[in-house]
Amino acid sequence: MPLSTDQIRNIAIAGHGSTGKTTLLEHMLFQSGVISKPETIESGKTVSDYGEDEIARKISVRATLTHCIYNGKKLNFIDTPGSSDFVGEVILAFRACESALLLIDAKSGVQIETIKLWRNLDAKQKPRMLFITRMDEDRASFDAVLKDVKDKFKVNPVPVTIPMGDGLEYRGVIDVINGKAYMRPSSHDQKEVAAEVPAEYKDAVESARVQLFEAAAEGDDALMEKYLEQGALTQEDMLAGLAKALAEAKIVPAFAGSGVLNSGVAAALEFLSKIAPSPFALAPEEVTDADGNKMLINVDPKLPATAIVIKTQIDQFSGRLSFVKVITGELAPEMDVVNVRDGRKERLSKLYTMQGKKLEEVPSLPAGDIGIIAKSTSLKTNDTVSTYEKPFAYAPLKMPTPVHLLAISAANKKEEDKLNEMLLKAAEEDLTFQVNYNTETKETVIAGMGDLQINMILDKIKNATKIVAETRVPRVAYRETITKKATAEYTHKKQSGGHGQYGRVVFELEPLERGKGYEFENRVFGGAVSKGYMPGIEKGIHQAMEAGVVAGYPVVDTKTAIIDGKEHPVDSSEMAFKLAARGAFREAMRQAAPVLLEPIMNLTVYVEEKYLGDVMSDLSARRGRISGQNPIGGGIVVINAQVPQAELLRYAIDLRSMTSGTGSFEVEFSHYAPITGKIADDVIKAAQAFRTTEAEEE
Repeated sequence: MPLSTDQIRNIAIAGHGSTGKTTLLEHMLFQSGVISKPETIESGKTVSDYGEDEIARKISVRATLTHCIYNGKKLNFIDTPGSSDFVGEVILAFRACESALLLIDAKSGVQIETIKLWRNLDAKQKPRMLFITRMDEDRASFDAVLKDVKDKFKVNPVPVTIPMGDGLEYRGVIDVINGKAYMRPSSHDQKEVAAEVPAEYKDAVESARVQLFEAAAEGDDALMEKYLEQGALTQEDMLAGLAKALAEAKIVPAFAGSGVLNSGVAAALEFLSKIAPSPFALAPEEVTDADGNKMLINVDPKLPATAIVIKTQIDQFSGRLSFVKVITGELAPEMDVVNVRDGRKERLSKLYTMQGKKLEEVPSLPAGDIGIIAKSTSLKTNDTVSTYEKPFAYAPLKMPTPVHLLAISAANKKEEDKLNEMLLKAAEEDLTFQVNYNTETKETVIAGMGDLQINMILDKIKNATKIVAETRVPRVAYRETITKKATAEYTHKKQSGGHGQYGRVVFELEPLERGKGYEFENRVFGGAVSKGYMPGIEKGIHQAMEAGVVAGYPVVDTKTAIIDGKEHPVDSSEMAFKLAARGAFREAMRQAAPVLLEPIMNLTVYVEEKYLGDVMSDLSARRGRISGQNPIGGGIVVINAQVPQAELLRYAIDLRSMTSGTGSFEVEFSHYAPITGKIADDVIKAAQAFRTTEAEEE
């Protein structure tokens, strides 16, 4: 029997790398009866890490959808990678889910990715819960982690379960809400069983229960008044208050446990099934109608069916899979829908949910559910599926700009087209990976969030097709401009029998403000050059500007005025004046003190305070101009700077090395600035060498 919207819970499982997200989920599926035996990461057989690349490296690299039925609720889990290289997978999970379960290592406490995830959730005002894991390991401390969270995020986590001992003394957890103890199983493939709370923990449970009363009262003014009057709440009031406060992101519940021991899992499932927010708690989605008007849409099963495609996966066995979050109505097989992006209509075939890599057919997908449309030829990530007569489009996922760029080509030139085809498929699956052909530098350039992400994509392509890709630092798109006024003339004259070619122009060149581009002015008097030749003259200028006289880079920020010229009554033509204009522009540019321009980027770096000095020194060595630094909490400092693009081509790798893998950055184009001296000389030499190589290959 299909479940209704209020019976669905969507939870993203996230955390710093190696905190045990996949392991915890594996034991949740085991505890809830989905699987008969929990597997380990080392075995390569876990439900959510099923890709060959994940099994080989023993890390998650893609968001994986799983689910279980617990206490009559369907719990959809999206297991996410911990590495910042795969942040796009986390973003889609946070968009699709009403809440997140953040894992924090009981020894390490809050780490850099925890802080980034927290900031991401804050930006979305998304409810979150904490699972303090690895409680059984030496030097683990539940209280220390809660204090760390309080200090870094200025919140008071509310213990829902408390540990019976820390570290090597860890014996299990106590479910404070339900007053049950769960002793750690003798083996990870043994299920947790509820027992009486040991007498020695009665006071600790009572103290934790008071915190739960206070947290529940936070969610409702009437409950707060009742609590202040009576000093306690009923079980029903407490559950209702906690659910409301969590849905409004007013509280941060915390669990203790150890995923690898299957400890603390049962109490967490109880809480998620009874108190975690339903899809009705999801903040309204912004949509844009056909006229460009913005409005907000809430999850509503009574409206016509709509859904957003949150992920595209191309499977060698199942084909193209479009993961959707249904926002309104209900999707059903054989339903006619429209892809709002291009207006294309199609009929849905079978619908599925997923258990790791296993597709499970479902009769429908109600509002709030996450599922899969299989084998759609038109759907892409961010598309809106709709049954409205006048459909609207949901706002797309906001992905970060890729920061690590590489030029790429096939070792065997005959395999170039196939390589590009595979790269484009990878880009369709992961929006933080991009492929572009730069017509200026004549390179195919791939861009990602880091070298790990790119290397895994290339390894996957190599394993599937045997194509070997060669990568290198991409060429920088320099520009050329002038720094003073100059005048030059050029006559194009050719006689070869019959009609000849004749055109003479006199140009005045002057620099424009940076970013102005190009201007053309006709200052010819007395009809020395007919107006009919002006289009040809402008074409000649444009051709000349495609390759400047310094190093052959495009010319920008110049004003060209034709001040005189001469034409022949028989031999002049548009072609002749185009060639004359090209020659005159180049001659004038040589006399106008031409210089090279390099792209300058706005750089935003996020680092832990202990690495601040090293990063600042490094930016100075990269010719960077630092404009400010700003602590943003959690021990993280943001550095703002402007740095030449040429100095940032390997920054993703270098920053990771400098900060032990914890630093991250964002970059965007700012402006072009002049370069001279040895730097310019090196650029010119490199450009000449490139042109020589290019000529030899032709």
